[in-house]
Amino acid sequence: MRFFRKYFIAGLLVWVPLGVTVLIIKLLVDMLDKVLLLVPAEYQPEVLLGFKIPGFGVVVSVVVVFVTGMIVANLFGRQLIRLWEAMLSRIPLVKGIYSAVKQLLETLVSPSGKSFRKVLLVEYPRPGCWSLAFQTSEELGEVSQKKQPGPEVAVFIPTTPNPTSGFLLFLPRQDIVELDMSVDEGLKMLLSFGMVLPESTKQQLIDEHGAS
Repeated sequence: MRFFRKYFIAGLLVWVPLGVTVLIIKLLVDMLDKVLLLVPAEYQPEVLLGFKIPGFGVVVSVVVVFVTGMIVANLFGRQLIRLWEAMLSRIPLVKGIYSAVKQLLETLVSPSGKSFRKVLLVEYPRPGCWSLAFQTSEELGEVSQKKQPGPEVAVFIPTTPNPTSGFLLFLPRQDIVELDMSVDEGLKMLLSFGMVLPESTKQQLIDEHGAS
């Protein structure tokens, strides 16, 4: 049984990550392939070519996004976007959703943005108990003005193993500890329940054991 268990686990470590990766990629490709449903039926690649091309929707999506970016990057494109957003701002429900999603996306993808660029340690849910968190903002506006001395940093504490939910906290800078690990390493640590350590930590442990 010990012999079987050793090699069975070794096989799992190969196939499970590979299988999950393939499933996620397939899910994304299938979702993007549905973009082709917006094309009239007689002009869809499956009808024109006589066979289906898996992933063709991904190519179309990338090309459309790239061309759109080229158009809106010039003065004429920016004027079109302003006109488009002015029209959307007159629709009550659409205005709120569009504005919120755009601001969130601009914050996350902006090279100069500071959201989700730092991994932190914060004392939560009680003193002496530390949680992994991500810095989301240093500009708190009214949140920091209403109380003196007010909080200076907004942090997001994700839940494990689902990091899409969590808690938003506003803390003084002296109450947070900045870590050297990258955001990717922080997410891996969360998703693995702390079992996957950052490479720098692994190397440190190796050096310590080697020295001892």
